[in-house]
Amino acid sequence: MNSSDNNEPSQPLKAETTLVTAGRDTKAQKGFVNPPVVHGSTVLYPTAEDLHAHRGEYQYGRRGTPTTKALQQALMALEGPQCAGVGLAPSGLSAISTALLAVLKSGDHLLVCDNAYRPTRNFCEGLLSRYGVATTYFDPLIGPGIAELFKPNTRAVLVEAPGSQTFEMPDIPLIASVAHERGALVIDDNTWATPLYHRSLDQGVDISMQAATKYIGGHSDIMFGTISANARAWPLISEAIQLLGICAGPDDVFLALRGLRTLAVRLAQHHRSGLEMARWLAARPEVTRVLHPALESDPGHAIWKRDFTGASGLFSIVLKPAPQKAVDALLDTVKLFGMGYSWGGFESLVIPFDCEPYRTATKWSPGGPTLRLHIGLENVDDLKADLERGFAAFNAA
Repeated sequence: MNSSDNNEPSQPLKAETTLVTAGRDTKAQKGFVNPPVVHGSTVLYPTAEDLHAHRGEYQYGRRGTPTTKALQQALMALEGPQCAGVGLAPSGLSAISTALLAVLKSGDHLLVCDNAYRPTRNFCEGLLSRYGVATTYFDPLIGPGIAELFKPNTRAVLVEAPGSQTFEMPDIPLIASVAHERGALVIDDNTWATPLYHRSLDQGVDISMQAATKYIGGHSDIMFGTISANARAWPLISEAIQLLGICAGPDDVFLALRGLRTLAVRLAQHHRSGLEMARWLAARPEVTRVLHPALESDPGHAIWKRDFTGASGLFSIVLKPAPQKAVDALLDTVKLFGMGYSWGGFESLVIPFDCEPYRTATKWSPGGPTLRLHIGLENVDDLKADLERGFAAFNAA
C-alpha cells in the first residue's frame, strides 16, 4: 500500500492493483514512487548496546535492504494469505536448489515429476545424489497412484505445472493431499503461470518457486529466482538462505520489482497472443499436435481450467515427420522468432527439443520433430507471417 494514503481499502484489492501498490512506502521513500536501489554490505550500529543485541531493522546487506524488503512484500501480497515469507535468489535454478537443500538431508528420498526442468534433474542426479539423497521420477499424470511411490524416508515431492517442454498438467491438490498424509512437503516450480495465474500455495503446495528471470523480470535482462513458502516450510527456507549465503544483487532486485508492476498487463497479452497462435498452429498442415493446456483439446485442459486463472505465452508443437534439415530450414528462415534458451521476455523465441534421452518414468515419442515457442508482445499477424515463411522453407526442404 501507498503509505501516504491512511485509508485502508474496504475490501481486498484485486491482483492487478496489488501488483502496483504492494511493497510501496512513499513516506519512507521520501515521496518517490519507487524505492531507492540500496547498494550496501555494512550496516552501522549507533551504540555498542545495539551492536551486541543485533538491534536494527537491517543488520547486513546480504540479509536484506529496503530494496529487497519492498520486493518481498510485493511478492507476498501476490502469493496470497498462505505465504509466510519470500526468499530472493540470483537465478531460478538457485531457487530450486536452495529449496531442495532446505528440506532434504542425507538418507532422504525425493519424488520429482518426470517433466521437470532439466537442470532440476541435473541437480538431483548430481549434487543431491552425492549428498545421499535418492530421487524417484514419476509420471506427471500419475494421479492417486503416486501414493505407491512413497517410502518411509520420502521427505518432499517436486512438481511443475505445466511441465517443461511437454506441458503435462499434474493434479497438484491431489498430490499435495497424498504427500501431506505422509508427512512430506510439496515444492512447485510455478514459473510458467506465476502466482498471478496460479496461487499454488492456496492449493496445498508448501514451497512455490519461480525463475523470475522470466515473467517477473519480463525484459530478458536479469537472472533472478524467488522462493515463497507457507508457515510450515518458511523457517526451513529462511535458515537455508542464511546458511548458504544466498542473495540477489540490488540492481536485479530493483529490475524485478519494476517488472512486477507491469506483470498483469504483460501476462494478459502473452495469454491472448499465445492462445491465438496456438489455435492457428493447430490448424496448420505442418503441425500434428499443439501442447498447450489452455486449449480445449489438450488432455490437461480440465485441470488447467480448475486450478489456473490464465496462461502464459509458452507452449510446444509437434511437427509432421521431417528430416533435421527441414527443421533447420524453418529455424534459419524465421526472423521474429529468435533462437535462445529462455523465455518470458517481450520477444518471441523458438527452440527445438528432444526430451526422450532423459525421461525415465515416461516414454516421450511424439512422432515428429518438436519445437518450443514463446509468444512475445509482437503483433500476432506479423508472427503468423514469419512462421508462414518458415513453414514454406520447411516444406521445400
